Amino acid sequence: MTHADDVTWMERAIELSRKCPPAEGAFSVGAIIVGADGEELANGYSRETDAHVHAEEAALAKLPADDPRLAGATLYSTLEPCSERKSRPLTCTQLILRSPIRRVVIAWREPSLLVADCVGVESLRAEAIVVEELAELADQARLVNAHLLP
Repeated sequence: MTHADDVTWMERAIELSRKCPPAEGAFSVGAIIVGADGEELANGYSRETDAHVHAEEAALAKLPADDPRLAGATLYSTLEPCSERKSRPLTCTQLILRSPIRRVVIAWREPSLLVADCVGVESLRAEAIVVEELAELADQARLVNAHLLP
């Protein structure tokens, strides 16, 4: 994927994040899984199927865990994957680590507003997942969450 491709997919993920039902204590996040061939495999957004589902979780749930296309796929998420969670047994970081995905692109790091110290990026990188941040799109992703941010 080129940088321009990454920007295009992240812009689409930001559009998905706008579909999230508003929530006082949760970020609105969009996620897209794109195959090595540049085709969208799945997408999801926070609270898409229930009040506690996260965007990465929703997208991953739409594909079989053993889908061979995941090995070369990139997961785009408008926010750093969670590393701490009360509503489910596995965090989004853990779900990604259990998948064959080896590249994640985010728009911004999770602020310490809801979780004191999110370490999703560090945890993924520690397991040889390539994580890239598109800082130029962070403001667009944050804007969707303006209701939560000071």
